[in-house]
Amino acid sequence: MSQSKAQTFEEVINKRGSIVYRTSGVSMLPMLKENRDLVFIVKPTGRLKKYDVPLYKRGDKYILHRIIKVRENDYVIRGDNTYQKEYGICDSDIVGVLNTFVRNGKEYSVNDIKYKIYSRIWCALYPIRYARRFWRPTLGKLKARLLKSIRGK
Repeated sequence: MSQSKAQTFEEVINKRGSIVYRTSGVSMLPMLKENRDLVFIVKPTGRLKKYDVPLYKRGDKYILHRIIKVRENDYVIRGDNTYQKEYGICDSDIVGVLNTFVRNGKEYSVNDIKYKIYSRIWCALYPIRYARRFWRPTLGKLKARLLKSIRGK
């Protein structure tokens, strides 16, 4: 009896031109929810653009994050729900690119105008989300001290 060898994402995409799988992880929230959404990844044709969502490999892990900057020889990439930028992602690291995702039975294309608006707004709001993440605990403590001093008088 022969055993079938598990194929890598690269092998499947190179053979079939695409792959569909259920997402895992929270780095692309709110767009993609873990264990709920399906993603349709296709083989890239040419250089990717800002706002594209490539599937790339870092070590033995596959990562699906958004391009926030295209540079001459590489990309700067960040997950929608992360604050750390990843530098030095090259075309040779990229396995595929998000084409469509399915949430609750409804299909969303990356070519749809609503998706394009979402991705641009979400990226534009990053500085506000970043500041909120770090200032929220400090403002909460400041508010508590202020209320304490007002009540104490």
